[in-house]
Amino acid sequence: MKSLKNAVDTTPFPEAVTERLERTDPWVVALGGASAFVALLVILPMFWLLWQASTVELSRTYDLLLSPETARITVNSIGLMGFVTLFSILLGVPLAVLTTRTDLPYPRFWTIVAALPLVIPSYIGAIAFTGMFGSGGEIDSLFGMSVPRIDGLSGATFIITLYTYPYVFLTTRAALLSMDSSLVDAARTLNAGPFEAFRRVTFPQIRPGIAAGALLAGLYAISDFGTPAFMRASVFTSMIYWEFSNFAVEYAALLALQLIAIVAIVLVIEAGIGRDEDASGGVGAKPGTTIRLGRWKWPAMGFISALGTITLVVPVAIFTNWLFRSEGDPIPSLEFEWGFAFNSVRLALLAALVACLFALPVAYYSGRANSLVSRVLERATYIGFAVPGIVIGLALVFLGTRTLPSLYRQGVWLLVFAYVVRFLPQAVGTVRSSVLQVDDKTIEAARTLNAGRIETFRRITLPAIMPGLVAGGILVFLTTMKELPVTLMLQPIGMDTLVSIIWDAQDALAYRYAAIPSLILILISGLSMLVLLRQEGGEIS
Repeated sequence: MKSLKNAVDTTPFPEAVTERLERTDPWVVALGGASAFVALLVILPMFWLLWQASTVELSRTYDLLLSPETARITVNSIGLMGFVTLFSILLGVPLAVLTTRTDLPYPRFWTIVAALPLVIPSYIGAIAFTGMFGSGGEIDSLFGMSVPRIDGLSGATFIITLYTYPYVFLTTRAALLSMDSSLVDAARTLNAGPFEAFRRVTFPQIRPGIAAGALLAGLYAISDFGTPAFMRASVFTSMIYWEFSNFAVEYAALLALQLIAIVAIVLVIEAGIGRDEDASGGVGAKPGTTIRLGRWKWPAMGFISALGTITLVVPVAIFTNWLFRSEGDPIPSLEFEWGFAFNSVRLALLAALVACLFALPVAYYSGRANSLVSRVLERATYIGFAVPGIVIGLALVFLGTRTLPSLYRQGVWLLVFAYVVRFLPQAVGTVRSSVLQVDDKTIEAARTLNAGRIETFRRITLPAIMPGLVAGGILVFLTTMKELPVTLMLQPIGMDTLVSIIWDAQDALAYRYAAIPSLILILISGLSMLVLLRQEGGEIS
């Protein structure tokens, strides 16, 4: 969370550089024009969705929005977001305290175990637990109704919490590591107990970190498509897809707008929390007294071990078990083919390449110019990342079928464009961070040697920002490989991918056919964690 904010904060350059970039020379005009073009492309699907929804008759709109079904979906979606947020806090905060403020043995190892669930897409966990414990699953078939079933809204809450609590864990942990712990020691010398010291001293300092992670978890919960769909939970994302599949596009568009409104409210809250976080910064981290767990260290390690087993070992074990089973009649259309992986890799590579090309002018213009225009254009590219993928998919279906039918029939480039709209901020953020690190004196030296702007960019700036460009491309590639709703709504006919086969296998209740694609995606998700760690310096304290 903090790295994302750092990537979008505008850091002024020395006055000479700022003034030079604000002049209306052809180079600056070209950069600004390219950035504006990219920003317009990103927000175009949202405007198109608004326009389509506005064509619905007013009486019909009221009937749809005020129907009992819409009310139920709204309550379920907000409830899912609220409970996931609450349970993520209840898991993430104690884990952060255990790994930073106590004498828990091997804290680095337990930190990695607690953070690793974040690398697995929640729908991968959902299909594993649904196949084993859900309605009609293997345990249900063996024991009937004698075991608790994991499905519906409660099941979606359980699964999403398991794979999103690391947001709260990581942001709270970062806040604990950066706070002045000597204040806690001072409170203890005034006879305040451990819980009283935490409530009155520690909690106020780490509250922005907790809130930041909680908002990320809540935003993920209300935007998630795969887990509620696999769990048969009636929330906005799953209902938008079902209505779209049943050609009820008017209702799907209106539901999408309601979902956008809720997400906008969450983002406004997040912006307010961010300002509080910036205003509450302390004087720096200072070590404090370590909390002695005593005999409680064994239950603590057991709890983290159990959590890691449930979120990591159990799904991998379930998929591995399915991998070596061949019960029932074969379904040829679901048999794994390496072409599925090839299609996923091809689409992800195209998306990464286009995203990097789009990100380069936006990040360079934003990083080198300290102006309102550059900030607005950069932040406009983040709209697709904030809007749920199911909404972007629906908007581009409208755009493709109503305006660009030939492009929609070809499919591949419209799908790639959807990926770029969705994940462009990952490339913009990493490239901009690299641009901010470019030494201005080196650029000035090149200019004094009569090197033009283009030559200076090619020989000085581009090599310097290439690591950020490559890292951004890798992040876009990895997240594109795992994207489910956009792929389902826009993929060309006959071009199956890893995620589409997982969806088809779940839909047919033939879970064993999801084993290989899911294990491949788990491996890819693990690689994404390595990339993120490398971006942050590769260290977990």
